[in-house]
Amino acid sequence: MDLEAVRTFAAAADAGRFQHAAAELSITQQAVSKRIAALEKDLGVRLFTRTARGARLTIDGQAFLPHARALLQAEERALASVAPGRRALRVDVIGRRLAPAGLLRDFHRAHPGTPLDVVTLFDAAAALDAIAAGTIDASFRALTTPDRLPAGLASARVLDEPIQLVTGPAHAFAAARRVRPADLAGHRIWMPGIVPGTEWAAFYDDLAAAFGLTIDPVGPHFGLEPLLDAIADSAALATFVGDRTRLVWPADHGLRRIPVHDPTPVYPHSLIWRRDNPHPALTALRTHLGTPPAAPDTWTPPWAHRTPSPA
Repeated sequence: MDLEAVRTFAAAADAGRFQHAAAELSITQQAVSKRIAALEKDLGVRLFTRTARGARLTIDGQAFLPHARALLQAEERALASVAPGRRALRVDVIGRRLAPAGLLRDFHRAHPGTPLDVVTLFDAAAALDAIAAGTIDASFRALTTPDRLPAGLASARVLDEPIQLVTGPAHAFAAARRVRPADLAGHRIWMPGIVPGTEWAAFYDDLAAAFGLTIDPVGPHFGLEPLLDAIADSAALATFVGDRTRLVWPADHGLRRIPVHDPTPVYPHSLIWRRDNPHPALTALRTHLGTPPAAPDTWTPPWAHRTPSPA
């Protein structure tokens, strides 16, 4: 299987549009289309359906995506195993549109001469294993067990990210400037991207339990753009995102990003690294990130208040 075609497929699945994937991979949109067409021919299935709003994963595409990511991660580990002298600081940011990616972009702007390798590992256990093995230098995660890190690893809280409500123009809260968590009880919060066992599932499970919310993870998850399409067209659905999540939608969607307050739920991002990692850029990254300032009237899950392993 052509791994460049697999990489292109994964990029297109993340971006939702072939032209955005082409920009990310620094190739032409035609090259993206050709690679995906060749991969579809090899697999004997259609992976995408082209629409006016972009490229949507088919059911086969959705089924293939986690295996494609696993192939790319295996390639990454294989290359890292024979390159012990690599100079670039390799950091896992979970997703390229999420807050950790923004933190790393800020670091790169402040230290433009620092070589960086940016990776996205879906599974937290895989990220911790990769840190311990030295195939990555650090990972941004919400630690559900900060007091029980594997031996040799350390962590520090680096960002408390407020949660926002996203609605379409016909939703009951579309005109609200702010909403309270208690106001959302009885309203359907649709989050099909939640995967049981992940740290973000733990966060939203605790959030729902604390305020009596209905957070619905059911349904195929075709990516962020189809989710926003559904939210824009619905008077009943809303979703949560972090306030640093990068969202782009067509102007006619009329989506609203509404702050949540009284209290403000914040997602607790930590940086994890290996204690004996001597990479000089790792020290620079930790210094750059610092510690999030104390903010009044916020809510985090009980596990976020546990004492992390000492650095």
